[in-house]
Amino acid sequence: MYNIKLEEENIPKKWYNILADLPFKLPESKQTSEGHQLENLPKIFSKYVLEQETSTKQWIDIPDEVRDKYAQIGRPSPLVRAKRLEEYLNTPAHIYYKREDTSPTGSHKLNSAIPQAYYAKKDGATKLTTETGAGQWGTALSLACSMMGLECDVYMVKVSFQQKPYRKTIMNLYNGNVMASPTNTTKIGRETLAKNPDHPGALGLAISEAVERALAEEKTYYSLGSVLNHVILHQTIIGLETQKQLEYIDQEADTVVSCIGGGSNAGGMMFPFMKDRLKGNTETKFVAVEPDSCPSLTKGEYKYDYGDTEGLTPLMKMYTLGHEFVPSAFHAGGLRYHGTSPILAALTHEGYIDPCSVSQNEIFEIGKLFSNLEGVVPAPETCHALKAAVNEAIKCKHEKESKNIVLNFTGHGLLDLAGYELYLDNKLE
Repeated sequence: MYNIKLEEENIPKKWYNILADLPFKLPESKQTSEGHQLENLPKIFSKYVLEQETSTKQWIDIPDEVRDKYAQIGRPSPLVRAKRLEEYLNTPAHIYYKREDTSPTGSHKLNSAIPQAYYAKKDGATKLTTETGAGQWGTALSLACSMMGLECDVYMVKVSFQQKPYRKTIMNLYNGNVMASPTNTTKIGRETLAKNPDHPGALGLAISEAVERALAEEKTYYSLGSVLNHVILHQTIIGLETQKQLEYIDQEADTVVSCIGGGSNAGGMMFPFMKDRLKGNTETKFVAVEPDSCPSLTKGEYKYDYGDTEGLTPLMKMYTLGHEFVPSAFHAGGLRYHGTSPILAALTHEGYIDPCSVSQNEIFEIGKLFSNLEGVVPAPETCHALKAAVNEAIKCKHEKESKNIVLNFTGHGLLDLAGYELYLDNKLE
């Protein structure tokens, strides 16, 4: 079977919370002696997502209104077997990809944007502020706010703002107000521009700008697209649906692959499968793939660091390149965050996740191949997972072993054609 679909009634009714099943104590967030980072949290997040952030309940109910919106955007999403890719590789492995690119915004990000906008409105907010790197999260939150009748201000990393102009257009169509970060609308933005008027922007800096605005304005909350537990909790709908689809064809996942920046899609796909691995019921392998130019898991330090440049967020223990890290402006593949989800970082540190990194030329090469074989143009972020999945399939070929490799196809690349154009013109570094 090529295309495994589920009916609307199979949309999960609960999100999975991995905090209930971790076999180790997760390092707690903390603040500096002179800071107020933890006290800031109730000022910038709705009380409902803060409850989810620290909850140890294994299952969290999905509100009916959120499930209705999930159905509206096309959930459950398809699980597809990449048979032409398998044939091209001449591998005994079976490669399945979960199509999160079929949503209206073309990526998985709506899975958390919708509940975050829902909970913010329920808590009395009239506006959400956020940051975005490649633009997928900003696009998703703009639509979610439009669905819920909220305003949305998006601080987009300047180099991505310039490289991906049509993501800005989509956000504007969804009534999102998009600004190239750093901007003159915040104190941290003005200070950064005073030091370097040509600053290319960084995700940590954009977070600082969005948080600063949320702290300064009434009825305004900040919304995050990755890293924190409540975000990944919402994204577990991906892995939960995938498990049900594999059960439908009487198969199990031997290897689960996702790209990783902050960790939203990686945790969303992996955690439902990780539940059985943590209990010793499976030996499923988990592969997290990041870019060579922003290698948090493979070359970062496992230590406490801020989630943003200015230090407005609490200190979290994670793999980090340092909160002042600025990715190269020549990097066109997304996944620009300096750190990682504390939960994913801890699971990596404990040996449950195998991290790896790939170059941007490699990922665009595999994106072109996949486009020709399977007919779908993958987002550059997605291409990281595809490259690692292909590597795993080639191992199966050499070892003459059949395995089920399941990857999260996080989004399409139709708004990322500038990066593909650079690759096709041999202009990528």
